[in-house]
Amino acid sequence: MCCGKDEAELRRRAAATGRDLSALRADAIAGSPSEVVDRIGQFAETGASTIYLQVLDLDDLDHLELLANEVLPQV
Repeated sequence: MCCGKDEAELRRRAAATGRDLSALRADAIAGSPSEVVDRIGQFAETGASTIYLQVLDLDDLDHLELLANEVLPQV
């Protein structure tokens, strides 16, 4: 998963993990906090009750903070 406050931050985070942003958006969970919440909601609509978010760059603590503050309270 990859989340960013804006497109530049999102692209930077995807590049830092060597992943293509378009592929992440198509096959995983990637986007702004609201896009990530919407994507998680799509999984919930299909019956998923648990989701695991894999963050590949464990040194990017700001990424984890963004998820904790802006995504997790909404799901």
